Amino acid sequence: MTRIIAGRHKGRRLDVPPGKDIRPTTDRMRERVFSMLMHRRYPDMAGARVADLFAGTGALGLEALSRGAAHITFVEQAPASLQCLKANIATLHAEAETTVLRANAGALPTSKDAHDFIFMDPPYRMGLVRPALDAILRGGWLAEDGAIICELARDDDTDFPEALELVDERQQGQQRIVFLKKRTDAEG
Repeated sequence: MTRIIAGRHKGRRLDVPPGKDIRPTTDRMRERVFSMLMHRRYPDMAGARVADLFAGTGALGLEALSRGAAHITFVEQAPASLQCLKANIATLHAEAETTVLRANAGALPTSKDAHDFIFMDPPYRMGLVRPALDAILRGGWLAEDGAIICELARDDDTDFPEALELVDERQQGQQRIVFLKKRTDAEG
């Protein structure tokens, strides 16, 4: 079972499709991530613009919405995931605060708005992280002081674009979460 941890939707359950194709971020890891995002090095979640790439069930983005984010853009392309995501948005009556974009996260269109937080939870060990990070930077998705929070397999050795710096990292079981921000000396 996946549920919202805190905020206005605390305790609400989210649907997860049967099978092994979707691997939602665990409640424990989401709680840990959002606790870390309260640090002053990150933007305030209240009123934030958030993107949830490889959205799956939408658990990360919907958690951010529950904690005060103003708008969430979900990016997903798998039909079963899209169906589940839309059902979870409807369960929370969050249609007005969300946009669902059916797209490949490695080939994002240019964004009209920069995002304060971008969550990424791609399938492990499939080489999807770097193309998505490059697309985020190329398409103007990340705000100047924004953060990218990416879940990887513990043993994933993905390299990150030069324009980004690793500001924090946590491991739990077979999961690893990295926190990336634009380099202060980077042009974008």
